[in-house]
Parts: sequence; C-alpha cells; structure tokens
Amino acid sequence: MAFLDKHKKIETNASLLLVLAFLVVTIGGLVEIVPLFYLQNTIEKVEGVRPYTPLELAGRNIYIREGCYVCHSQMIRPMRDEVERYGHYSLAAESMYDHPFQWGSKRTGPDLARVGGRYSDAWHVDHLTNPQSVVPESVMPKYGFLLHNMIDGKYIEDVMKTNQMVGVPYTEDMLKNARADFAAQADPDSDYEGLQERYAKANVRNFDGQPGISEMDALIAYLQVLGTMVDFSTFIPDKSR
Repeated sequence: MAFLDKHKKIETNASLLLVLAFLVVTIGGLVEIVPLFYLQNTIEKVEGVRPYTPLELAGRNIYIREGCYVCHSQMIRPMRDEVERYGHYSLAAESMYDHPFQWGSKRTGPDLARVGGRYSDAWHVDHLTNPQSVVPESVMPKYGFLLHNMIDGKYIEDVMKTNQMVGVPYTEDMLKNARADFAAQADPDSDYEGLQERYAKANVRNFDGQPGISEMDALIAYLQVLGTMVDFSTFIPDKSR
C-alpha cells in the first residue's frame, strides 16, 4: 500500500510525472545509443559499395524533394516472398552513404532497392512522364516536368562537401572534378574515363535522350544505380558478427 501511495503522488502530479518520464526515456536512449560510439564498426563493409557520383547524388536529392520515398521504400526484408519478388534482401552497407537512408515500411508502389538495370532508360522516362501509360493501375503522379528542368551542377561540389562532413568518403580529387564528372556521366561522347576511375561501374549515357542535362537525367541515373553496386553472386555474409 505504501508503494501505491507513492505512485499515486506521481500520477497526480503532472510536472513530476513529466520529469520522471523524461528521465526514463533519456536513460533508455543513452543505453541504446552510447555503445554505438565505442564500436569500431557497426556496419559490415561490403565490396563494391561506393559513394554516389555527382549526377546520381543530384538525382537522389530530386527523388527526396519530390517525395518518392513516401510511396517507395528501399528495404527488402529477409522473407521469402520479398526476396522472390525484389531480389536479395537489403544490406545495411548499401545505405551507408545515404543521408537520410530510404528504408521504411510504407509501400504504395513497389520497393526500389533493386530497381537499377531492371528497366531501360526509355521506360523510366515514359513511367515518370506518364505512369499510367506503362502501369495502367498506377496512382503515381506525373513528373514529366523533370524533362524541362535543366541543371548544370553549379552547386554539386558544395552538396558533396556537406555529405563528406557527415562521413561520406569523397576525396579531394572527387570534389575537384565534381562538375566535370556531373556533366560527363550524361554525355557518352565526353572524356569519362576519370569518372569511372573515381566511381566504379558508373553508368555513362544520355539518360533522358534529349540534349543537355535535365533533372530527369539525374533522377534516372540515380534509379539505375540502385542495387547494382554489390555482386551478390560472390557475396558471402560475415557470420562472425
């Protein structure tokens, strides 16, 4: 009874209840978060995972700006139905350079973690311009305006530097060549050898099929790299972790 009387004082005193609840949440949060700062590595590094190219990074920012993450997750769960539909389950390492990452539980449309290379660039242009023309039952809005929004990568080096500050390993060479790499990736007639040396397996082509570099180019460049960095035919999980 004495314990219940003391508990009653907490329940009937809003200020005391608020303070004690805050303390409990704070202690619980610290117990979960603090150990992460003392672990040398919380993510198993996987061969092939690299930072996004300047054009892919610009496309990712457009993807987030347009709210694509609201309907499409990038998280394949290790369940048979998910793996059979979308491919190998998602690895934490595949999102280690994503700020913020695109994992989630909401899917109005399919998961996009392995969409790279699954469809042609022309299909993506048609789908983004008029989704219902390729998927009649789709409720996705039209993004044809991206074809007419031209971009020049003026600030892409600044965006890369910001990502570098939060841990993305962009080198000084990558930063110095940011605008050149941005332009080269969308122009198959350019000198793009340096780009592919800095970013393994970078796709180089005119993604939207029209002159100049548009937001459509950037977004498709981003979509086409999703799930393609890791060679799962040779991937062996680290079971010692």
